[in-house]
Amino acid sequence: MKHVFTLAHSEARRRAIQAVQAAPDGYVVTVADKTRTGDQNALLWALLTDVSDQVDWYGNKLSQEEWKHVFTAALQKQKVVPGLDGGFVVLGQSTSRMTKSEFGELIELIRAFGVEHYVEWNE
Repeated sequence: MKHVFTLAHSEARRRAIQAVQAAPDGYVVTVADKTRTGDQNALLWALLTDVSDQVDWYGNKLSQEEWKHVFTAALQKQKVVPGLDGGFVVLGQSTSRMTKSEFGELIELIRAFGVEHYVEWNE
């Protein structure tokens, strides 16, 4: 059984404490920043679509998913390693694991890139 509590008020905190006290041995408790919102996710894909449609990257047309990898790699200062069969692989964080504020930083990065590359936003 999984319970998720948003610690927005004292009642939510009380219920979270009760759930922890009632949990059997071996259960895991995680307290973390809120993850991205549905609106942020929709905005991300709108921005990625505009960049994908309008920007050639070193002679390549990248998909929205590929642009997502480029931007998250830049944001997270991720490692690039040689692939098993040639090419390179970016090691990094999934956007689904980003906090709301990290996701906001990603959106700001995409917007700044778009301004530098004359992207017209259709969001």
